[in-house]
Amino acid sequence: MARPTKYTEELADQICDMISTSSIGLNHICAKLKIAPSSVYLWLSENKEFSDKYARAREIQADFLADEIIEIADDSSRDTKTIRKGGEIVEVEDTEWTNRSRLRVDARKWKASKLAPKKYGDKIQTEHSGAVKIEQITGTIIT
Repeated sequence: MARPTKYTEELADQICDMISTSSIGLNHICAKLKIAPSSVYLWLSENKEFSDKYARAREIQADFLADEIIEIADDSSRDTKTIRKGGEIVEVEDTEWTNRSRLRVDARKWKASKLAPKKYGDKIQTEHSGAVKIEQITGTIIT
């Protein structure tokens, strides 16, 4: 496990840059930078400037994930594979690849909806007529 690291502006910028330009999570980033995730969480609670930068990086990451969804969905290069069936070569769906692509899209949709719920979350529509009905209830008190 990585040891806690002293906060530096350069390290903070590197973390935020890696977040905003990739789909990888903080634990993976910390492993690459050889720092403890607990150090980053501590910095977030102690350093308002870093906390603001980190929040902005996460917002940008949501847009990055949304862009990746389109790229994954549009990439049909490995959707089929050729196999030998009987004596002839036929092209069939590569279900492992298409299922993995579906999983990648779903994971990015979920993460983007958590990072930017107003932008990428499910929309809940409620309707209200604006009228309020008040009814008076009368009754008998039983003792």
